Amino acid sequence: MPVGIEAWLAQIPPITRTWLALAVLTSLAVQCQLVTPLQLYFSFKSAFTNAQPWRIFTTFFYFGSLSLDFIFHLFFFMRYSRMLEESSFANRKADYFWLLLLSSVMLLALSPLFNLPFLSSSLAFVPIYLWSRRHPSTPISLFGLITISAPYLPLALVAFSWVLNGTWKAAASDLIGCAVGHVGWFMRDVWAREMVGGYSPLSDAPDRLKRLFGDL
Repeated sequence: MPVGIEAWLAQIPPITRTWLALAVLTSLAVQCQLVTPLQLYFSFKSAFTNAQPWRIFTTFFYFGSLSLDFIFHLFFFMRYSRMLEESSFANRKADYFWLLLLSSVMLLALSPLFNLPFLSSSLAFVPIYLWSRRHPSTPISLFGLITISAPYLPLALVAFSWVLNGTWKAAASDLIGCAVGHVGWFMRDVWAREMVGGYSPLSDAPDRLKRLFGDL
């Protein structure tokens, strides 16, 4: 069994694999009572005034306690992040990391406006949204019940999250992730191509980051 799991993990692209591992380990740490969610959530006061900078990172790795909602978010994030990293960002690890980094900064800025202490599910919807816009004609079967075209996938998952949690507020963070994903898609696929003719510092990672990831 360990060999099988290791082989499966080795097939996942590095950015998605690292994110998945940190998310699982964070939830397991909470489940084992090594840490509490109160030590992981993000707020400007806690992170900066109270000198707890780790909250800037842990907010993106805690998907909640081990539950159906945890499995739901982790499965779809892993599936579409992997597909995006293997297709649009193949051999471009730095650019994919840059997308997630800029999206994370936007979400941190929006967090106090929408009272979002945990931003993991919001960030997870960024690659889902971008993949759906880059594959508009791809049919998606949801749980074998209905078939939709890819651009409707993010909203369908937000609606399912609403049903799963029973309140619209529970799905609000996913909807914010879709909005940030739309900004990321616009900056890369519309503005960079049509307004600046290709390269943009908001769409392509800096050369220093590319060297760090070995993309140069």
